[in-house]
Amino acid sequence: MIEFDCLPYGVGHGQEGVCLRIRLGPHRVLLDCGLTNIDALLSVGDGQPPADFVICSHAHPDHARSLLDLHRAFPDMPIYASEVTSRLLPLNWREEPDVPLFCRALPWRSPLEIQRGLSVTLWPAGHLPGAAAVLLTYHTAKRDYTLFYTGDFLLSSSRLVEGLPLDAMRGLKPDVLILEGSYGTARHPHRRQQENQFAERIHRAIANGQSVIVQTPAMGLGQEILMLLRSHHHFTGRDLTIWVDEAIAQSCDAYLELLPHFPSTVQNFARHQPLFWDDRIRPYVKRLPDEFLKGDMQLPQPSVILMDENADACRYLTPSAEKWLLLLPEQWRRTPDGGRSPYDLTRLSPAVQAAIQSGKLQVDTYLLSEHCDGSGTTQLIHNLRPQHVIFVHGMPEYLSDLTSLEELQNRYHLHSPAADTVVELPIGETFLQPAPPDTRYEGELTEFETLVMVTLPESITSDARWQGFADTGLVEARWQGEELVLRGVSQRELLNQGTEPNLSPEVECCENCQHYRRQRCMSQASPLYGFRVSPEGYCPAFESLSASSSRDRREQSS
Repeated sequence: MIEFDCLPYGVGHGQEGVCLRIRLGPHRVLLDCGLTNIDALLSVGDGQPPADFVICSHAHPDHARSLLDLHRAFPDMPIYASEVTSRLLPLNWREEPDVPLFCRALPWRSPLEIQRGLSVTLWPAGHLPGAAAVLLTYHTAKRDYTLFYTGDFLLSSSRLVEGLPLDAMRGLKPDVLILEGSYGTARHPHRRQQENQFAERIHRAIANGQSVIVQTPAMGLGQEILMLLRSHHHFTGRDLTIWVDEAIAQSCDAYLELLPHFPSTVQNFARHQPLFWDDRIRPYVKRLPDEFLKGDMQLPQPSVILMDENADACRYLTPSAEKWLLLLPEQWRRTPDGGRSPYDLTRLSPAVQAAIQSGKLQVDTYLLSEHCDGSGTTQLIHNLRPQHVIFVHGMPEYLSDLTSLEELQNRYHLHSPAADTVVELPIGETFLQPAPPDTRYEGELTEFETLVMVTLPESITSDARWQGFADTGLVEARWQGEELVLRGVSQRELLNQGTEPNLSPEVECCENCQHYRRQRCMSQASPLYGFRVSPEGYCPAFESLSASSSRDRREQSS
């Protein structure tokens, strides 16, 4: 039996990046290096490299931020990636002068023997331009041993990237599949529906005279949003300027140099008008001037600003705009009713929180998924048909949800390792699958004359999701079929109470619809059923309330 194992130096829990060492026979391979520091790699022993070579799946920081340090520590250790990734990597070290091009480019879909008996094949993974799934094949006299690593992947195509080509990989049957579980078993709407909801939210804000600040990762989603706003019917030809901060702008410039590598639809778009920077065709797209950040310039109102997720929104709030909407990326942490939890407001600066309290700034979240949901994850597994499945990159609770799925338990050997825990990967031998973790809690129900008390065991608080659920100490209960579902009420919902517009009862909008409950649409005939909706929104399933009942409901909710 050959030696086949996986040692995770980082598995992508929380702020931790992904870094995996694979031992496949005599070969040692490092998959990604998104660690915050490389101390663990330097201590492998005797100043020797931690692996024979490194393969980087894509250029996002949680997969690549430490590659430059690793290259400086071991300059002779080869680092491989796709051509696009190799050219995007320097964006991780914007402040570093003269970053060398140390990454070697590999072709798509062409097996290449990196070392004697070991070949590497890269497949497009969706998610980000240049993102690759990696197939390692170790050739022996008896059989080939294979490992497939997805990195971050997305089956759906987005504005700038085609999805992972699942049809071409069907029946690949790797011995080991290592894949991300960022969203656990959660399900979310189709990508185009997400984009339409996002565009609709900005459209309504601008119609109400609000300027909009969109917080987004500088590389990837920031460029997707720009393409969406430039091509969506709500904004084409509209007298509007989209301002882009410098971190996102630098990524846009890097994208423009890679245009021949983008899908044909994107190249066709670029033949008729600029991909990003445009001051001729509306909506205009411009860099955010330094004069604005220094306070020497006012932006036309309303405006849309795209800012890096690591920047402070307070820098962009100007006195000239009376009303602002701050859109924060959805964290996609599931609530007990199957919905999504809100953004953690404690991550915002005190100045921004003060603006929220004053009513000048309204906060909402948006979802433009960059990873597969639970159904996409299981779809990939069933199509590839591996023997072992290793889940990384996600909250431990979400990965535990995936390893608990009966449809996976019955077919595959499932693993969800912690950092620094070696996973042995016996191939073709009897393997007893460990019992799935128990995620159910038994409690008691006590009915009093004027209230009902539900008592749960203290062990439920050890789950990382409890903090978000119990954040304010308030819960909301609703029936879901024969089951009663509890949902924690968030800080943002409390802060936004009283900030909703006082709309006329005659206006056909969600606020005056009989299916509007606690900021959610409860009409099964609506495409927004179960989602949080804006009170001034509208859909074809609208059913009016009388003026008196509308006022009564607003008074009760306040």
